[in-house]
Amino acid sequence: MTAHTFVPLPHGTIEWRQAANRARRLSWLSLAYMSLEGAVAVTAAILAGSVALLGFGIDSVIEALASIIIVWRFSGTRILSETAERRAQRGVAVSFFLLAPYIGFEAIAKLVTREHPQTSWLGIGLSLSSLAVMPILGRVKKRLGARLGSEATAGEGVQNLLCAYLAAAVLAGLVANTLLGWWWLDPVVALGVAGLAVREGIQAWRGDGCC
Repeated sequence: MTAHTFVPLPHGTIEWRQAANRARRLSWLSLAYMSLEGAVAVTAAILAGSVALLGFGIDSVIEALASIIIVWRFSGTRILSETAERRAQRGVAVSFFLLAPYIGFEAIAKLVTREHPQTSWLGIGLSLSSLAVMPILGRVKKRLGARLGSEATAGEGVQNLLCAYLAAAVLAGLVANTLLGWWWLDPVVALGVAGLAVREGIQAWRGDGCC
């Protein structure tokens, strides 16, 4: 069953509040994971000189910001506030745009200077871990977003799915560089991720992520 088939819960009911509490707890869990993932990814990126891996780390920081926004959205008196929902939706959308400029610039610079990333087994291991965790979180949050009628929650779920796509792309780039010497795949992957982040940010701003 996909998020499209879920019927939104009546706003403010016990079931709706339970779903909102679950969304908040998942965001706390995401925040903890993203903090660890970001620290490891940035460290591995610096050691290996990998712009795609650096983008992965920065994306983790931005996803942590989105999780903080959702925790704020479903805390205290804001839990029933439509104004808080709109602000959270816009905040999550802006977080997508934070990723693209820096990663795009660094990727182009790497292509121009032909700077080769080093092998990063730490980065490979981290990518595999995120490939296992992020799709689950992303799908659950998108379903919750549909049940709650919350674009902000659905947008955070999309960010988790974007993290999974990025993990797969980074893994491909690192393995290709290690086994085949395809150094150029790393910045090309980063450019693709930057473009995807812009597209998802526009959709989140418009409110296209929930239903």
